[in-house]
Formats: sequence, C-alpha cells, structure tokens
Amino acid sequence: MSDITAFDTAEYDTRFAAQVHGFDPTEWMDPKLARRCDRFAQFAIAATKMALADSGLQITPENADDVGVIIGSGIGGMATWAEQHTILLNRGPGRVSPFLVPMMIVNMGSGLVAIETGAKGPNTAIATACATGTHAIGEAVEVIRRGAAQAMIAGGSEAAIIPISIAGFCAAKALSRRNDDPQHACRPFDRDRDGFVMGEGSTVVILEELEFAKARGANIIGELIGYGMSGDAYHITAPTPSGEGAARAMQAALDDAGLAPGDVQYVNAHAPGTVGGDDMEAKAIAQVWEGAPQPAVSSTKPVHGHQLGATGATEIVVCMLAIRDSLVPHTLNCDNPDDDIAIDIVRGAPRQMPVKAAMSNSFGFGGHNAVLIAHRYEQ
Repeated sequence: MSDITAFDTAEYDTRFAAQVHGFDPTEWMDPKLARRCDRFAQFAIAATKMALADSGLQITPENADDVGVIIGSGIGGMATWAEQHTILLNRGPGRVSPFLVPMMIVNMGSGLVAIETGAKGPNTAIATACATGTHAIGEAVEVIRRGAAQAMIAGGSEAAIIPISIAGFCAAKALSRRNDDPQHACRPFDRDRDGFVMGEGSTVVILEELEFAKARGANIIGELIGYGMSGDAYHITAPTPSGEGAARAMQAALDDAGLAPGDVQYVNAHAPGTVGGDDMEAKAIAQVWEGAPQPAVSSTKPVHGHQLGATGATEIVVCMLAIRDSLVPHTLNCDNPDDDIAIDIVRGAPRQMPVKAAMSNSFGFGGHNAVLIAHRYEQ
C-alpha cells in the first residue's frame, strides 16, 4: 500500500492503492504486442506464462485442443477507454486508435492468452465484479468435469488504478481514506475499518484433470473439489445484510464437495474492510457453521489489496498454500476486532495448524456470490 504515483491525486478523497511497481511487459511478450495490450491483458499474459512455467505444462499441437482458457476481469481495459475518450474529445474521432475495442474488452485477456500460448480448447471470459476470479476458476473446473478439456488456464486480471475508477469508487464511499497511513488502511473485521484499498494484478492457475496430470508427472499442489454460487437479488452494490445469499453459496460449495462445515478448517474471507461487507460475511459464516467446529478465518486483502476481478484467484492460491504449509495467514491490521463479529479471526500472527480443506469466498457488486473449496491432494 503506497501513494498513487501514476497520476495527480491531490483532489481525490483517497490517494493511495496497492500498486504493481516495476512491471515491464516486454519481459513477457513482444514489444509490439505490449503496445497493443491494455495493462490488464499484459498482466494476464505474464501471469499465465509464470503459471505454465511453474506447472511444467507444455502446450503442443497434439494437446492444444484439450487446453482451454477462462480469465476474467471486473472492469477490463478501462485505462485504454479513458485514454482514447480523451483523444476523441480533444482531437476528434479520426484520431481514435483502431485498437481501442480489442484493447478494452474484458474477454481480450483470455483471447490474448490463447493466442500467446496456443491453447485451442474452450475459451471464454467472466465479469462478475469482485467475484470474477472465483467464478472463472470454478467454471474452468466445470469445463474439465464435463470432459470438454483436459486442462484449463484460469484466473483473473485487473488494472484499475486510474483516475476515473478511483474517482468512481471514491464517490461511492467504498475506499478507505486513511491517506496518512496507507499501510494500515485495509482493516478487515476491525471496528475502525472504513473501506477497501484498490489493488491490481493478475493471478492465473493451471487446472488439470487428475489422470492427465498424473500421466505427465505434474507436481500436484492440491485439488479443487467444491464450487458454489448464488445471487442476492437485493441491491446493486450492497450485500444482503443478513448474509443469506453468501451463506447459500458457501453451502452450495460444501454440497458440491461432499463436505460438512466441520470438514473445512480455514476460510479465506472476502472481507475487504468495508463495514457492511465484513459484517455480512461474518454473519454468513456463523450461519453455515452453526453447531459445527469453527474454522479459522482471515482476510489477506491488507497484503495484496482488493484486486477486484483478480482477487478471488489470488485468494484460492492462498488457500492452497495454507493447505500445503499447514499455516493459516493472519488478518493484518485487525487490531480491535468488531465486537459484533463472532467468528474465529486469525490475527496478530499466522496460525500453525493442519489444514485439509480450505474455502475461499468472493462477493461482487450486483449480488454475485462465488465460493471455492480446495483440498489436500491424497494419492
């Protein structure tokens, strides 16, 4: 978390964000392509190439049809749109770039990743605001389950730290205004929370059908065994205060996984640090786990910021690492837990504990709720 450096924020109520510094897209793609990509697509390509290298999956003419892509974005190429709109107003329609549309549309992250990697399987994009990354990975799981692909490149990407989006979120009173202390601004479940901190970046995972992964000797980090979603049908930005919609999505994921609430040891909460959002999620978790052993709960957004369409993908990776390392991350800046929140919040320091199953929650504007459950891989 640091002061925004990309533009003058003097007149903004919020003047800081969780920015990606030092990113050079030409390290990951041809300079010509980089010039014709919005930053969110550049992030997606870079993250994909990192994920493929880490997984060891090689896309060849022989398997290309069996490898698909689902990478979503909450906002897409808004930076390109804003830049070209200024050109339109100042210089006229004849000076607008012919690359405006393919640079700004949300699906271009998936499209360009497929072009760059040669993946010719099922290809689509998802835009469900802050639930995007979770929906993208969940739907990629479903593609593999129904046999339409053997492997999927899935995740989310976002690059919305630009004047118009920061102004919009400021106007909506959604962002923290702790301009004098950005490092402590994101305070999930804390009684002094006052909004989220905008982040950016991309997280991409490689999902494979089990036998396909085993046949190539893949290093299997874990399994995705549960996916649930629901709609609040309540408000364009506010969640259902009771947590009913979020609770239904969590229960759907548990049912899909064939697990009882007590079988899940850790919940990575969406908890962005907003008053209503954190309170709603705590109520939903309490409803689902009523009468069952309580899970450890934490939010990692004080570390990476709220990456909008990418954040769910980031957080399911956190769950995988918690399982692998038997270590639950703590919730930074939750110094004074809200007295009305009655869940087991991990704070102060990471908690060493066995984790066999972990849940990741994502809730987006429009009432979009998405939940994934990761599980330790056992032969």
